Amino acid sequence: MHPSSLTCIFLVLSIWCLLTVPSLSAQSTFVVEVEGGPVWQSRNEVQIPNDERGTRFSLDGVVGQGPWPSGRLYLTWNINRRHGLRVLLAPLSITETGSLSSQTGFAGETFQAGEAVEATYKFNSWRLNYRYRLADREKLRLWIGFTAKIRDAKIELRQAGVSAKDTDLGFVPLLYLAAQRELNRDWDLLFDFNGLAGGPGRAFDAALKLSYDVTDRWALRLGYRTLEGGADVESVYNFAWLHYALISAAYRF
Repeated sequence: MHPSSLTCIFLVLSIWCLLTVPSLSAQSTFVVEVEGGPVWQSRNEVQIPNDERGTRFSLDGVVGQGPWPSGRLYLTWNINRRHGLRVLLAPLSITETGSLSSQTGFAGETFQAGEAVEATYKFNSWRLNYRYRLADREKLRLWIGFTAKIRDAKIELRQAGVSAKDTDLGFVPLLYLAAQRELNRDWDLLFDFNGLAGGPGRAFDAALKLSYDVTDRWALRLGYRTLEGGADVESVYNFAWLHYALISAAYRF
């Protein structure tokens, strides 16, 4: 099954769980959340440039599937009952040494098969999100909005004096959806989605978290995140699928 199909299934199941699980606390003005945990990759296909000069290869076959450490920082400002802003800082950089299965043309250079090659995959994401509270019921909150994302990406190969890299710094607009379902006084189920599909590329970032209120201000959260997407344009072909096991701490004030 295609990764985007699985991501859509995860999205549908997450929403179903939120809507079918059997009073929400007052809204905090500011929330700071620190998230961390291991990340794996099940797919990372690369071809640069995306023509006869480049060789398509599996970057996960060179660096492995992980896990590697990851972290995120969220800063949320609930302006009022309906409107809110959120900043996300999500750096990610992986560097490992492996080997290529065949001679590979990459970013204007040629890399040999069977010899040690150092590969770096960087995908930093800086986002500013606006969200509007669509529904505020006794046990359910729903948000919709949009996200302005700055993508800071790099793929680099180094081998025996030969090196090449491709960098990408650009703006990506994303649709935002979120939901919070109260399970009981201290437990909540949280769903969060940013995504865009169409044209030469796509991007999906979805998470489902179980949240426990340790105090009125502190909450601990456990969950799973999937991030899938990439681009198929003249200059680059790259599609990756990442999986996160996450734990986070949120402070409300």
